[in-house]
Amino acid sequence: MKLSTRSRYGLRLMLALARNYGKGNTFLKDIAREEEISEKYLSLIMIPLKGVGLVNSLRGSSGGYTLAKEPSQITLKDIVDVLEGDCLVDCLKNPKTCSKVSTCASRDIWALLGGKISETLSSITLEQLVIMNREKMEKAISPSI
Repeated sequence: MKLSTRSRYGLRLMLALARNYGKGNTFLKDIAREEEISEKYLSLIMIPLKGVGLVNSLRGSSGGYTLAKEPSQITLKDIVDVLEGDCLVDCLKNPKTCSKVSTCASRDIWALLGGKISETLSSITLEQLVIMNREKMEKAISPSI
């Protein structure tokens, strides 16, 4: 299984906003430069994140973006569901998409796998991701001798 670039970059975008949470608004161009991601691509990712109320924006010279909730209140599932959808395969959400639904054993596997993915993503908040990121950065800066 492979998540799209949209989700991978979306998590990096939200992580950047979480690292700056409480410090004021963050410009998308700064995140783009720091993360080495196209600003235009990030702006496309930002649209659905704003649409579901995960991110706030403010125009003007002191404008930019900020998380709409505390990092501890946003799970990775919240983000991935917006950017990927909340279902691994179409037949789980809409059984009418496949005539084999009632006899398909693989559908049960997709449901199980989807549940495990959902459970894992639900168990990790942006706050936890910030801590994990900080620990990795500290290790990278001062490797053990």
